[in-house]
Amino acid sequence: MTAPDIVARRIGVERQPIAIVDHFHPDPDGLRDFAHAAYFEPARRQYPGVRADLPETYFHAIRPALTNVLTHVFDHRGGVSLLDASFSVVTAPPATLNIEQRLPHFDAIDPARIALVHYLGTEDRGGTAFYRHRGTGFETIDAGRVSAYLDAVNGEVATAPPPPAYIDGSTDRFEQVSMVDSRYNRAVLYRSALLHSGAIPPDTVLSADPAQGRLTVTAFLLLA
Repeated sequence: MTAPDIVARRIGVERQPIAIVDHFHPDPDGLRDFAHAAYFEPARRQYPGVRADLPETYFHAIRPALTNVLTHVFDHRGGVSLLDASFSVVTAPPATLNIEQRLPHFDAIDPARIALVHYLGTEDRGGTAFYRHRGTGFETIDAGRVSAYLDAVNGEVATAPPPPAYIDGSTDRFEQVSMVDSRYNRAVLYRSALLHSGAIPPDTVLSADPAQGRLTVTAFLLLA
């Protein structure tokens, strides 16, 4: 077992912190085996794929790495609540994506909410990308920005909808400010208010089979 390796970055003009953790889980092969036997069902909200329950031991296994990240990258030493967590696999073909799934998004406007993506695919392709909205200059969306941001994006979409594809790098409306490459047993943690998107290359295998598809763990935490 290799100890977790944590790298902190400050990204974009707003210099928001993100954490990249290699060797995140002590038994990633066991996690994949668990996922292979799990029952996957369509994901809720806007996730373009399927999801399944995690083993009950997942957060116990990652607790040392998670505590280290929250303390030293996000300067948090208080309590943490788990809001949601699951295995996730992207399955939606580009032609089926709705407008929201074609754009970078934010998960929440609360700065105390943290997102976690743990890559468990065996091919190191794609990852997670972070964006600045060119029209407003925003990289994070909070309570003071959300109305202006949504008004601007809705106006852009009404003028010319984005093409039916996963966003892949900078466009005339969004600038990619950082990219975290997928790597087996790597995790990335960031504030849920950051504009971001899964980086899904055009030739990604969009299989619901976790042995072949883009298998991750996705989780949302609330810092108390």
